[in-house]
Amino acid sequence: MDVKQYMQTVGRQAREASRAIARADTNQKNRALAAIAAAIRRDAAKLLEANARDMAHARASGYDAALLDRLALTEKTVAGMAEGLEQIAALPDPVGEIDGLKFRPSGIQVGKMRVPLGVVGIIYEARPNVTADAAGLCLKSGNAAILRGGSEALHSNQAVAACVREGLAAAGLPDTVVQVVETTDRAAVGELITMKDYVDVIVPRGGKGLIERITGEARVPVIKHLHGNCHVYVDDRADPDKALKIVENAKTQRYGTCNTAESLLVARGIAQAVLPQIGAMLADRGVEMRGSAEALAILNAASVAPNKLVAATEADWHEEYLGPIIAVKIVEGLDEAIAHINVHGSQHTDAIVTEDYTRARRFLREVDSASVVVNASTRFADGFEYGLGAEIGISTDKIHARGPVGLEGLTSQKWVVLGDGHVRA
Repeated sequence: MDVKQYMQTVGRQAREASRAIARADTNQKNRALAAIAAAIRRDAAKLLEANARDMAHARASGYDAALLDRLALTEKTVAGMAEGLEQIAALPDPVGEIDGLKFRPSGIQVGKMRVPLGVVGIIYEARPNVTADAAGLCLKSGNAAILRGGSEALHSNQAVAACVREGLAAAGLPDTVVQVVETTDRAAVGELITMKDYVDVIVPRGGKGLIERITGEARVPVIKHLHGNCHVYVDDRADPDKALKIVENAKTQRYGTCNTAESLLVARGIAQAVLPQIGAMLADRGVEMRGSAEALAILNAASVAPNKLVAATEADWHEEYLGPIIAVKIVEGLDEAIAHINVHGSQHTDAIVTEDYTRARRFLREVDSASVVVNASTRFADGFEYGLGAEIGISTDKIHARGPVGLEGLTSQKWVVLGDGHVRA
């Protein structure tokens, strides 16, 4: 296969299809989404069989536990893909909305109309559910999509792609509205991220290495986050029971996700009371704690599993572990916690546990992250949980889209002017 020629063909077809999907009305797009969801439910066994092939190859290739976790499909996750598509269908269609329409002194009306971006390229590793999520979100927001999954998920992605093509055909839409790249050649990525004539935006989802490469080499605008060093700060006015429950969920529900807590900050005034209990819970769940000297002293004094305690280095305050490891630091209070997060965090998701309303408000205002959470787990930072139906990814950028990127993040706005023979004096 001539990869350059192949990708140019994919790009040209996507550009043509983007005009067709931009013209589609809400009912037609929703019919396609419903048909894709129905095909996924019907073909659940086929999807699981294809995923089992990918999982077997990934294990044999020695992939780490975090990637295997992201790659795996279950009956629940397959049902979740279909449910996500149905939720997207139920959401209001943003395309064509006109905001802020107002009369000007000249008599014209001026406002902003929400429009599709055009062609969206998504590059992702593992996570075959992204194939369905990305297809659904791009479709509903009126965009054509070029999806390039990792070689480790080839069979899973192609099985989902077959369901997508079937749903598009059922709604009378070109199957090129969503194209899943069929080659595993890495050169396809290099082509995709430089096709300015055909691609309007790139969304990378994967490890730090992938995103650094895309960001450095792309000639197309990129919506991305680099890594997820998410914090939970336990304030000295926290409810200890809430703190234990939130830290447990934020760290241990899943290790391989970008919204998993990687750093725990505990206010000095409450550390003696809550850290031994939290430490014991983490040790019981097999989590290694890389602590500051003060944190380790408290944990050692409470006889918390010494084999799970390691002295933290400066690098640990920045690290995204994607595994059963957490950095633990004692801070003086809210000011130091906010300063630590803004210096060492990744501007992804950070949480405070506190019963003090004023402190919670300060945390919300002053922590410079895409999602800021009060008295809840960082694991909620997700398009599905935010009511977006699904997400194309998480953005820590400050321009265009920030946080989970759903339908609105896949659109732009253009100025519209309404007149009736008006001319400028």
